[in-house]
Amino acid sequence: MSWFEAFILGLVQGLTEFLPISSSAHLRLTAAFAGWKDPGAAFTAVTQIGTETAVLIYFRKDIARIVTAWFRSLTDRAMRRDHDAQLGWLVIVGSIPIGVLGLTLKDQIEGPFRDLRLIATTLIGVGVILGVADRVSARRERGGRHRARRAPKTLENLTVKDGLLYGLAQACALVPGVSRSGATISAGLFMNYTREAAARYSFLLAIPAVLASGLYELTEIGEGHVSWGPTLFATVLAFAVAYVVIAWFMRYISTRSFMPFVIYRVLLGVVIFVLIALGVLTPHEAGDVGSGQGSR
Repeated sequence: MSWFEAFILGLVQGLTEFLPISSSAHLRLTAAFAGWKDPGAAFTAVTQIGTETAVLIYFRKDIARIVTAWFRSLTDRAMRRDHDAQLGWLVIVGSIPIGVLGLTLKDQIEGPFRDLRLIATTLIGVGVILGVADRVSARRERGGRHRARRAPKTLENLTVKDGLLYGLAQACALVPGVSRSGATISAGLFMNYTREAAARYSFLLAIPAVLASGLYELTEIGEGHVSWGPTLFATVLAFAVAYVVIAWFMRYISTRSFMPFVIYRVLLGVVIFVLIALGVLTPHEAGDVGSGQGSR
């Protein structure tokens, strides 16, 4: 991997990690469109350490409060009723599905799940789900002539059941194209959480999963065409860009619809299918764009 490739891929990772459009799919597609080799699941996981560091800094006050309360709850029974302590436990509970499935499906994640046809399918499918969730949430908030307005949930209403449902949604993001934030925010909207609450828990829930995955994949860097220098460069760049994106996204979702992201996902999925049908892209290997050749 060249330094230029690392620059572009780090930029893409930072821009797309927290938007509901799938950063792993965009890393895979960027390489495919540029004619580069697939950066692979290990590169994706390690650069996500950079974007997750941005989460740690952006939500540092929340995280410090939650971690402190959680540790206190280990020895102080009264603290177990504290909201922050409970939220700490719920982040752990919600992380179980992706931890189990991530280890179980490791070979599929690094191989068949990176097929561009599967990515196109998940881009479209989850895009439609996100669109429906957005509409349901907006209609619920508005109420109607014959329907009372339902008060939306906040993180104080989070239960073990809801935490597990969030976690199962997050686990779906093991397939590139699903989007961790897209899946978890959709789940939250269907469960009547506010957009901000769904996004905030989504970001908090990602911390253990992303950091564990990135650290687990560190040993894979240096094997093949992905070397340490460009990977570290891409990770630092992803961190810087992601911090700006988080701040913008949290402001955006408080008043805006997710429909622009839905439209983008569906159109991108359709374009991928068309390019594969025309032989411009090959499903299994990034590279040879425009040549119609198979994997190298």
